[in-house]
Amino acid sequence: MAADLDRHVRGIVDEVAYLVLATSDPDGRPRTSPVYFSHDGYRALYWVSAPDAQHSRNILRDPRVAGVIFDSSVPPGSGASAAYVTGMARQVPDFELEKRCAVAFRRLIGTARAFRPEQLRGEASLRLYVMDVELWEAHLPGVDPDDETAPETRIEADPEV
Repeated sequence: MAADLDRHVRGIVDEVAYLVLATSDPDGRPRTSPVYFSHDGYRALYWVSAPDAQHSRNILRDPRVAGVIFDSSVPPGSGASAAYVTGMARQVPDFELEKRCAVAFRRLIGTARAFRPEQLRGEASLRLYVMDVELWEAHLPGVDPDDETAPETRIEADPEV
């Protein structure tokens, strides 16, 4: 079953372009933000954002983050699948941009564009962020399709190959 869960999470992460990123505001209130993301071997998630965006400022203050990746086009009640992720996030410093850009923009979905390091430093309005993944979980709908009260479940997964 573990191998199936790992494959399940890989499928979601590889097919969906957006991560709903969760950070904490200064008062402790949760804040969610959709970000277009890419990954490097399921160990690191990357996105580009303005450093003055609230979620970017939250990461600077508290790097603990979580997120969910799911296909929002699936109709309700269809047993939608999701992958939950937890980790530590940070802005990629200038000295790491060459190396990080080479992997961050290797896998892009749709019309997404790759950024060059010079577009993410100095006077540029955007920066590259990375989440070092600590935990993946697979979302499983309730186990009994005839019982709407059956609990949904999260089970730890390891999509790394």
